[in-house]
Amino acid sequence: MTAGADTGFSTRQVHAGSATAPATPRATPIYLTAGFTFGDLDESAAHFGTGAGFGYSRTGNPTVQAVEERLASLEGGDQAVLVSSGQAAVTVALLALAGAGDHVVVSEHIYEGTRGLLLDNLARLGVETTFVDVSDLSAVRAALTPRTKALFAETLSNARNDVLDIAAVAAIGAERGIPLVVDSTFTTPYLVRPIEHGAAVVVHSASKFLAGQGAVLGGVIVDDGRFDAAASGHLFPHLVQTDRLGGASYAEKHGPRARGAYIRESVAPRFGPSPSPLNAFLIGQGIETLSLRVERQSANALVVARWLEGRPEVERVDYVGLASHPHHDLGETYLRGGRGSVFTVTLRGGLEAARHVVQSVRLITHMTHLGDVRSLVLHPQSTSHAARTVAEREHAGVFPGTIRLSIGIEDVDDILADLAQALDGLAQLPADVVREVVVL
Repeated sequence: MTAGADTGFSTRQVHAGSATAPATPRATPIYLTAGFTFGDLDESAAHFGTGAGFGYSRTGNPTVQAVEERLASLEGGDQAVLVSSGQAAVTVALLALAGAGDHVVVSEHIYEGTRGLLLDNLARLGVETTFVDVSDLSAVRAALTPRTKALFAETLSNARNDVLDIAAVAAIGAERGIPLVVDSTFTTPYLVRPIEHGAAVVVHSASKFLAGQGAVLGGVIVDDGRFDAAASGHLFPHLVQTDRLGGASYAEKHGPRARGAYIRESVAPRFGPSPSPLNAFLIGQGIETLSLRVERQSANALVVARWLEGRPEVERVDYVGLASHPHHDLGETYLRGGRGSVFTVTLRGGLEAARHVVQSVRLITHMTHLGDVRSLVLHPQSTSHAARTVAEREHAGVFPGTIRLSIGIEDVDDILADLAQALDGLAQLPADVVREVVVL
């Protein structure tokens, strides 16, 4: 049996991209090699001329390719390019679209590493960024200029858990031929497939939910294969003009696959964030249980969020699975397999309450990561959002008493028991902190 587009998600996460020929190992082999030998000069010439076969692991590797095929299948995309980290995936995706003198419109609620990339690094290369509240569609439209080359947002915002209206934002970009690039790390293709709603490019930190075990780094860019040279070629001359030697353009050679081919053949290998074949193998192994893990994590998260919402020590819970969240209905529309498992909780006791809980949990791990099989906790104000002003943090839903939880696959009663003992311990804090906690 082959895992075609007509097979189910869980079937494809196990079978798509796997090698099943006779005498081939059932598990994808790890081709841990820098390069590959050529049989003769004609074979090497064909590789460098057309890209046929494998020559060097920076430009292609059988282990990496198998994982790329699987991810493209799960996202409903045309092709995927695996890179060394999620940050590399964002960088490669944006550099494939924008250059000196260009402009991008970006959600103001994004991962701080991406925000820093735009403000500190791409700005030095001449790429200008306008940050907007993407839930305000009029603001998105007003931010566009003739130099805008991309829209960029995350499916679920960090830390407010706001849901991106993918179809609406993609439609605004489509009016001018501007692609929407979506970071879907928090949601994975099991919960939502942005390409089905009009996004052009999807990126993930594969280190998170896709790998699942927290052991390796990786990132992926998935292109929809719908590049329209007539509608948006004027924005992307590097895709429609002849190459520097006068040869055929990417659009002429690849048609609607031009953007994805440019990412694969030009940007990723030349900037060089190549994934290790071993990391690719471990990511591929993780993907085989993706639906099972995300379903369990989402179910656990909903139980935990509801429980926390009823605790007197808790001021607010920003989880889209709760009816109290302003984007709850939008979440019902887009997130069909669950509401995710990463969200924030703001405690009434402020910084000292957050410090106590983070340092008192026993089962939940305190670390910089998310999407692990283990439950994790982090204090955003002092870590992920430390580079923002107080006003910017508060606008993002980050306060001194805010902690971020990434719920794992443990028995939910054990997660609740761990949080309960940590919250119960707030009664032992100094009187001025206790007063903040207990006064409702």
